[in-house]
Amino acid sequence: MRGYRSIRIGKDKISLLLDKNALVKLMFLVMITLVIFIISIGLGQVKVHPFTVISLLFGGGTELDQLVVYQLRLPRIFAAMLVGMGLAVAGGILQGMIRNHLAAPDTIGVTAGAGMAVVAFLWLFSDEKYSLIVSIKWLPVAAFVGASIVAFAVYFLSWKDGVTPIRLVLIGIGISALMQAGTTMFMVLGPIYMASQANIWITGSLNSVTWEEVNVLFPVTVVLLILAFISSRHVNVQALGEDIATGVGSPVQRHRFILLMISTGLVGTAVAVAGGIGFVGLMAPHMARKLVGSSFGSLLPVSAFIGAILVMLADLIGRTLFLPSIVPAGVFTATLGAPYFIYLLMKTKTG
Repeated sequence: MRGYRSIRIGKDKISLLLDKNALVKLMFLVMITLVIFIISIGLGQVKVHPFTVISLLFGGGTELDQLVVYQLRLPRIFAAMLVGMGLAVAGGILQGMIRNHLAAPDTIGVTAGAGMAVVAFLWLFSDEKYSLIVSIKWLPVAAFVGASIVAFAVYFLSWKDGVTPIRLVLIGIGISALMQAGTTMFMVLGPIYMASQANIWITGSLNSVTWEEVNVLFPVTVVLLILAFISSRHVNVQALGEDIATGVGSPVQRHRFILLMISTGLVGTAVAVAGGIGFVGLMAPHMARKLVGSSFGSLLPVSAFIGAILVMLADLIGRTLFLPSIVPAGVFTATLGAPYFIYLLMKTKTG
């Protein structure tokens, strides 16, 4: 136990066991995230020196720099960070709860379900002038409902004396295809079929993110992340299997429901703002597992920052490498994630 430190709070009512090695790696990832955050603010069609960026964050800089940073770049960078964290933690929870390392919000159709719900919401609540007749703050609720329905559907359809990896993946792919067909249908029927941005949004893009959307995304994501980290011990128990979890006195079904709601809430909120940025929820937990092992108390926070780094880098590359064109961030996460998913699938089949 040399690598651990015990922390007790409130007359031993709350106790924590910190993994020192995992904490060091987490701090390193936090520093990398901050560096990428500052670099992302400075790069683009208008370049801003890193020292100027730091000055701007404390109220300095010229009016032009302030306009570029505060109105154009900061909203999308904050959104990229929060979306990456949400998708990564949701993927980690699903992998632990279902006991399947192939599980992720996009591979089992949860992202597609949230995406279809968002497009349906825009179709139902847009007027003849293509303006929303309700507050945009209801958009994450619609995405959450769509993600929840798909998550429950895939889980129950996959159950047959337990959930096997191949059955879960195949049913998830089928449900995902169905949701994508529904998304296309609503795009054709609704007013947003005229907007070319709809397809870019489905791919996963942060191009049009505003402070209004960040103000909705931030509190919801932070609250759900805190709940996820608090519930990490329940994910550890779930990962042992239903029989063992029941044997140690865990209310399996109640915890499973809570964990599923947390993960679908994170996915729904992320999709409502950034669209279908894929494979982050698959890759980030695997990378975290290589760094800190399988204990979800360490794995979920590390996954969160790896997810933030992946999405921030994907967005940075998409808006700087191909100027004057801007490529959606989802293109780059899919470019990395699709081969990685095939590798994991072949590895699972071999095992």
